[in-house]
Amino acid sequence: MKSSRHEVKATRLLHSIYLERVTPSVLDWSIVLGFVVVLIATALYANRLARGVAGFLSADRCAGRYLVTVAYNMAQVGVITLVWYFQLGYDVGFTQIWWGYFEGPSLILLAITGWVIYRFRETRAMTLAQFFELRYSKKFRVMSGIVAFVSGIVNYGIFPGVTARFFMALCGMPERFIVDGAEFQTFPIVMLMLLGLGIFMIFAGGMVSIIMTDFLQGVFCFGSFVFICFWLLAQFPWPVLERAMLSMPDGTSFVDPFNLSKEKNFDVLYWAISAFILFYAARAWQGDQGYNSAPINAHEARMAQILNGWRYRVLMLVTIVIPLAVRAFLTQPEYADAAASVHVALEQIPSESLRAEMRTPLAMALMLPTGILGLFIAAMLGAAVSTDEAYLHSWGSIFIQDVILPFRKRPFDPRTHIRLLKLAALGVAVFAFTFSMLYEPNQYIAMFAALTASVFVGGAGVAIIGGLYWKRGSTQGAWAGMLTGMIIAMVGVVVNQFSPKELQYMSTGGPEMVLPATIGLWLRTTFTGQELSFIGMLAAIGVYVSVSLLGPRTDFNLDRMLNRGRWRVEGDASIDADIEAAPRTLLEKLGMDRQFKGTDRAVTIVTLAWPLFFTVVFLVGTAYALWRKEAGDPISAGAWSDWWFWWTWMILGTSVVVVVWFTTGGIRDLIRMVRVLRARAVDVRDDGTVIGGVNADEVRPRGS
Repeated sequence: MKSSRHEVKATRLLHSIYLERVTPSVLDWSIVLGFVVVLIATALYANRLARGVAGFLSADRCAGRYLVTVAYNMAQVGVITLVWYFQLGYDVGFTQIWWGYFEGPSLILLAITGWVIYRFRETRAMTLAQFFELRYSKKFRVMSGIVAFVSGIVNYGIFPGVTARFFMALCGMPERFIVDGAEFQTFPIVMLMLLGLGIFMIFAGGMVSIIMTDFLQGVFCFGSFVFICFWLLAQFPWPVLERAMLSMPDGTSFVDPFNLSKEKNFDVLYWAISAFILFYAARAWQGDQGYNSAPINAHEARMAQILNGWRYRVLMLVTIVIPLAVRAFLTQPEYADAAASVHVALEQIPSESLRAEMRTPLAMALMLPTGILGLFIAAMLGAAVSTDEAYLHSWGSIFIQDVILPFRKRPFDPRTHIRLLKLAALGVAVFAFTFSMLYEPNQYIAMFAALTASVFVGGAGVAIIGGLYWKRGSTQGAWAGMLTGMIIAMVGVVVNQFSPKELQYMSTGGPEMVLPATIGLWLRTTFTGQELSFIGMLAAIGVYVSVSLLGPRTDFNLDRMLNRGRWRVEGDASIDADIEAAPRTLLEKLGMDRQFKGTDRAVTIVTLAWPLFFTVVFLVGTAYALWRKEAGDPISAGAWSDWWFWWTWMILGTSVVVVVWFTTGGIRDLIRMVRVLRARAVDVRDDGTVIGGVNADEVRPRGS
C-alpha cells in the first residue's frame, strides 16, 4: 500500500480526546443500522416461538448441530474476547499459533468422546448447578450457583466498559457531547445502548431469540471477518508484514516460537496450561450455559462440539491478521504520517493495559475505507451483542434457577417464573454497568478473565468430571474440591488488584500487614493469573479425589442420572435403542458409536484429521527445530516467516469453505427448529426443579 493514500486521509482528520480521525460515513452507519434492524426483527419473530420456562432457558432443547455451533461460537466471540486476542496477536504474532498446537490432543479427545457435553446433555439439566443437585445435593447446587453467579457477574463486569471504549475509539466519538445545552458523557451512554440491545433480545424470547440472532450474527460477522482479512492482506502485502515481524528484539520473535525468552505474558508455559484447562474446564464456564442444554439430543451436542473447531479457525485467522496489519501500520515508515495521530492518542493514555485495548480500534478506524469500516463496525457490534445477551441470560438464569428456585416448596407458575428470569437479567445489566463505570484497568484482559473465571471453574471442573464419569465421586469430595479451587482463585484475584510497588509499600506497614503483603508480593511477582488458576485446579483435583476415596464408599447410579437403559427418554437422550451395547468396530471403540449415521462419520474423520495433522506437524517440527538449535544452526526467522505465509493463505481459503458450509447447515437447522417449536406442547413441569434426585418432568407416577 502506498503512503499517499494515508497522507490524504490524514489531512482530513477531526480532533477528539482520543485522536484526530475520520468519522464513519453515511454508508458505514447505514450498514450498521440495517444489521441492527434485521436482528430486532428476528428477535420479535422469536417472541412467537418462545413458550414456557424450558423455551426461555434452553430453546426447548430443539437446536441442531450447525445452528448450535455457529450461534455458540458467536456467543463466545465478544468484543472483549477479540480485544484480548488482538492484544495477544500484537504481542506475540504467529508464535501463539505454534504453541497453541499444545491443545491439539485435548481438542481431539474433546471432540471424539463428546467430553462432558454429551453426558451433560443426557442429564437434561438446564443449568450446571441443576446437574450438581442431581449428582450431589441441593445445598451443593445452591452453593455452586452462588459462586458461579458472583464470579460470573464480576467477570462480566468489565465487558460493557471494554466494549464501549472500543466503539468510542473505532467511531471517533468524543468523551462528551451536548444536546440542547446539556452536557452528557459518551461512555455511559454507549454502554447503556449496547446493554439495552442485549436486554431487548432476552426479553423478546429468551434462549430462542438468543440462538436465532446469534446465528445471524455469526453468519454476518464471520463472513465479514474473512472479507476484511482478504482486504488487509491485499493492502498490507506479506513483505510489509514480514518486515514488521522481523524487526522485533531478540527473545520476542513473532515468527520463531523458539525465540520467546523475553516474552513474559504469553510464553510457552501459558499455552501448556491452556491445553490442560481446555480439557479440565470443558463447559465449566457458564457465561453461555444455555447452549449446553439447547441441542436436540446428546448426539447433536457431541456433533456440535466436533464441528466447533472449524469456526474457531476463522477467529484464529482474524485475530492474527488484524493485529499484524495494525503493527505494520504503526511501525513501518511508509505509514508514519497516517499513523502519527494514533501514536499521539496512545501517548495520552496513562495505563499500559488501556493502551493495549485502544490500539487496534484507533488504528483500524484509519486503515479501513468507507464501506469496509461499516462492515467492521457492524461485525464488532454483532460480537458485542451476542456476548451480552448470552451472558446476561446466563447469569440472570443461574441466580433464579440455582439460588432462588431450590428454596421454593411450590414451583412458580410459568408466567411469574419467566418474568423473574427477565428481571434477573436486567439486574445483571445494572451491575455490569455500575462495575464498568468504577473499574480501572490494571492488567491484561486475559489475565483478569482467567482469574475471575477460575473462582468458579477452578473447583467446578473436577466436580463436573467426577460427577459425570466417576461413580465413586462423593458429595463431600465435591464440596472440598470446589472450596479449594475457589479459595486459591480468590487469593489470586485479590493479589492481582495491587501492583508490586503497592504490595512492597504495604509490607513495610504495621505488623499485621507484613506477612500477607509479603506473601502477596511473592505471588504477584512469581506467578501470572494463568499460573495461579492452574495451581488452584490441581489442588482441587487432589482434594476431590482424596476426600472421595477416604470417606464412606458411595457408588452413584450414573445410568439413572444420564437417562440410560430403562430410564431412557425417547427422542431426547438417544436415537437408537441399542446404542448402549458394547462397541464392536474400531471406530466405535474410538468413540464413533452407532449414532454416527449418514455423513456423520465422514464429517468427524475430516474434522479430526485437521488437529491430528497439525499435532504431528507440531511434534515433528518442534523436535526438528530443537535439534537444529542444539546443533548451532537454528531455523532462520525467514524460513519461519515462509511457513506462516503458506499457513495464512491455507487458513483463509479454508475459512471461505467453512463459512459457506456452516451457513447452509445452520439455515437447515433453523428452519427445523422453528417447525418443532411451533408444534411442540409446553410441559410446565420442565422448569429446572429437582424432586428426589430426579428432574421434575421425569418423575414417574407410582406403579409405572
